[in-house]
Amino acid sequence: MQLNISSSSSPLPVSLSSLEDFLLNGSGTGYGNGSAAGGGAPSAGSAALISSIYSVVCLVGLSGNSMVIYVIFRYAKMKTATNLYLLNLAVADELLMLSVPFVVTAALLRRWPFGAALCRLVLSVDAINMFTSIYCLTVLSVDRYIAVVHPLRASRYRRPTVAKLVNVCVWMFSLLVILPIILFSSTAPNSDGSVACNMQMPEPERRWMAAFAVYAFLMGFLFPVLAICLCYVLILSQLRVVALRAGWQQRRKSERKITVMVTVVVSVFVVCWMPFHVVQLVGVFLQRHDPTLSQLAVVLGYANSCANPLLYGFLSDNFRRSFQRILCLRWMETPEEPLDYLDYYSTALKSRRLSLDQDQQENREQDSENRIRTCKTTII
Repeated sequence: MQLNISSSSSPLPVSLSSLEDFLLNGSGTGYGNGSAAGGGAPSAGSAALISSIYSVVCLVGLSGNSMVIYVIFRYAKMKTATNLYLLNLAVADELLMLSVPFVVTAALLRRWPFGAALCRLVLSVDAINMFTSIYCLTVLSVDRYIAVVHPLRASRYRRPTVAKLVNVCVWMFSLLVILPIILFSSTAPNSDGSVACNMQMPEPERRWMAAFAVYAFLMGFLFPVLAICLCYVLILSQLRVVALRAGWQQRRKSERKITVMVTVVVSVFVVCWMPFHVVQLVGVFLQRHDPTLSQLAVVLGYANSCANPLLYGFLSDNFRRSFQRILCLRWMETPEEPLDYLDYYSTALKSRRLSLDQDQQENREQDSENRIRTCKTTII
């Protein structure tokens, strides 16, 4: 039997349907008809190339996210609130990478051999990764906002216990968001006898698809990205104030560092996931499907899970040193590397208050000594 995933299914998740449709049919399919719109299947070389790309993505993603998970559990100093949010992000990416072999295997076999239960599981894992990842990034942005803008009150909210509770809430909220996928995912036979693993949307199908595409775009991209941008705008404003007090040279250096951090956090996710949502919206509302663009959008979405260990791990000095230890690369370690960019400023604000308290304590001790000396002189 030949697996023929039709675009008549829901626009989410596109990764499974687009990958199999491209490998098996060579082109996209029209919404609502359940038949391939293009010609025959692509060559074995094309299928092998696409499968190889996804295999590399899977291996890199599994190894990178596994290292992130390991170092956070292995080293006590890594169990901070921020790192626990990074752990949550790594777990979500790890689950997505574990689903890739099922997708590639089904595409190469030209059928879905794993049954209805695994079909629903794979589609759900694929979807929950997208939503959990962006929600983890939103939580990280709020965490950075609290650390930088409200450093003196940060200890109340930036505790490991609070981070664990927030992580549980993120997963629960993500499960609620993807309930339509969990409910409607199933296997179904096509008219030619082949088996489809996708979402079976109720009638009227086209309206449900359009509504779900808009819903996914708003909940899985637009609203979280706006929240992230707002957090970093407030962070930049606070850092500008701190930099002005610290001096002109330090201001230029701090602004350059935080600009890089903002670009990495926001732009990379937008680059990886914006094409995905554009392809979905265009396919639903304009009924246009380009298999090449669909594949590019899918690859970028999966690549985001591979990039996360680099973006949120290797850019951190603590993570870099931990990676060097577990990879036996101690000779690459540099002595006394600076702390993370944003943590530096929150620490500086706390240190300023601590310094004032120490000065006041020293003044009180000096006054006490002067009074004692005065009393001794009077007695003599």
